[in-house]
Amino acid sequence: QVQLVESGGGLVQAGGSLRLSCAASERTFSSYAMGWFRQAPGKEREFVATISWSGSSTDYADSVKGRFTISRDNAKITVYLQMNSLNPEDTAVYYCAAKRTYNPPRDRYNYWGQGTQVTVSS
Repeated sequence: QVQLVESGGGLVQAGGSLRLSCAASERTFSSYAMGWFRQAPGKEREFVATISWSGSSTDYADSVKGRFTISRDNAKITVYLQMNSLNPEDTAVYYCAAKRTYNPPRDRYNYWGQGTQVTVSS
C-alpha cells in the first residue's frame, strides 16, 4: 500500500498563509489522484481539494476555492496544498488521501495519511 506522510501544519494568524505537503512512498503506480480532506473539531470530515497525478484535473470545495491551490511535484512524488487568506474556520486536522483514479474526484480514496493540525488564530 501507499504510505502518505503530511507535513507543514502549524499555527498561523488569520489572513496568513501555510503550505502543506504530502509525500507518497510508493512510485509503482504513476497515475494516483491525490486529495486533501479536513476535519474540524466537532464536525465531520469534508473534502477540500484533489488533483490527478498528471495535474491535468483539479477540483475544490466551494469554501476554499480562490484561496487554496493544490499542486504536485512528480519528481518528489509529493502533493502540496497552498493555503492563503486563512481564517479560523479553516482550523482542522488536514488529511492527505490517494487513489488510483481521479473520478469521482471527491470520494472513494483508498489510502490515507495520519493528518496534520492546522490552527488559525483570530
